[in-house]
Amino acid sequence: MLRRAVLVERPTELQELLQRHGTREQARFFLRTRGLDLAETEERHLRHEEARATVLRAVPSEWRTATVRRDELDRFLFEQDDLVLVLGPDGLVANVAKYLDGQPLAGLDPDPGFNPGVLVTHAPAATADLCADVAAERTVVRERTMVAATLDDGRTLTALNELFLGHRSHQSARYELAADGRREHQSSSGLIVTTGTGATGWAASINRARPEPLALPGPADPALAWFVREAWPGPRTATTLTAGALAAGDTLEVVSENGDGGVLFGDGIEADHVPLDWGQRVTIGVADRRLRVLV
Repeated sequence: MLRRAVLVERPTELQELLQRHGTREQARFFLRTRGLDLAETEERHLRHEEARATVLRAVPSEWRTATVRRDELDRFLFEQDDLVLVLGPDGLVANVAKYLDGQPLAGLDPDPGFNPGVLVTHAPAATADLCADVAAERTVVRERTMVAATLDDGRTLTALNELFLGHRSHQSARYELAADGRREHQSSSGLIVTTGTGATGWAASINRARPEPLALPGPADPALAWFVREAWPGPRTATTLTAGALAAGDTLEVVSENGDGGVLFGDGIEADHVPLDWGQRVTIGVADRRLRVLV
């Protein structure tokens, strides 16, 4: 079977505005009432479309191609020999990571200077060289550690940046936490378990606020860090387990004590959450699979 290049993208800001408001002029009026100008949004849209055309032209003519949008990822079937080309912001790489199982991925930045470029490290013009390297089997791949949660009913959830366990409305979540050979009941704003990739984002903010910050793992380190947000001491809840590290093979265990509203989701995608019932047990640790990024 011929090799396939899969282009993953998300709607541009202009496309999202048009989907919401119907016409360009209605979108322009909406932005003007808020002191904003549509021109900048249109320029970024044009840059994205130019980058998209550059990428698709660069895929070898003998290869198959497929395009998939972010909201279609949970219904798209990746093949083992796919080359995954992610065109968009860094967060789009995290969105697609949990759907891959060893396929090489290249992050392409359509708007340098607007995106941080941590995960989308290649220019669209590099697509031809990336495809040639894959075809010749001379790629250099850097693996990034992922985090996995396994529920007692067999379901699993994997993430590239971090997992969040808490309440869907972000009110106090109640659960029992087992870590470092100890167990305690907690009431908090939720539990964050981060990889080295996610350690530069949400977890970094939490860590900076701690009186004794943890040494966070690097993207390739087979290790995780975890944080409890705003643990509250009460008659039945304690605050002695609020942060720690997980090496490969180590796990956290959480038993939900929320009668309703408990959730587990990864990489900030609340819409793709797993509901947690009362007594649901979740085990969290380093994932068996890793994201393979072309460098």
